[in-house]
Amino acid sequence: MKSLSSRPLDSTAQLHHVIVVGGTLQEWEALADDQWADRIAELGKVADHVGADWLVLRPFEGASTGAVPVRTQTVGSCVVEAQPDGDGRERFVRAAASLQAAGKAITETAIDTLLNAPADADPDLVVIVGATHRTPPSLVWELAYSELVYVGTSWHDFGAAHLDDAIASYAGRHRRFGGIDE
Repeated sequence: MKSLSSRPLDSTAQLHHVIVVGGTLQEWEALADDQWADRIAELGKVADHVGADWLVLRPFEGASTGAVPVRTQTVGSCVVEAQPDGDGRERFVRAAASLQAAGKAITETAIDTLLNAPADADPDLVVIVGATHRTPPSLVWELAYSELVYVGTSWHDFGAAHLDDAIASYAGRHRRFGGIDE
């Protein structure tokens, strides 16, 4: 595989927010703290190299049991956060409930802000690790304006080279944001 320096993004494919979805909660729980630190640093370097501001990691599916903490680390200029909550529907319900409890209007912008945190923008790229024929239930809201790249490898084997390849695939796409070519 090519090195990171050989794959700069062109100006039409700027990347600010990346989500990587993969593994089960059991696989996440099996990773020791030092393995998490290494994985976050390794993937964060790739995201930072292409100018991403945020990299969010989530399991493919399942509600968090609390056994895996949220892990946040800044790598270069990129904030990397591993969020062990793989149930996008529950995240959506919690976001709406928190807005209601705070007496705030439940609007698209307000929901967007809560669901994309720590990022302040919709994801540009969602990398789905594992089965190349399933969309993860961990993502409900985040898929609306995102490019999807499926990586047919296991969460255990997923690393920097896979993320680099996914970003290269993204960089070669023409984003229409829901529009169609004439």
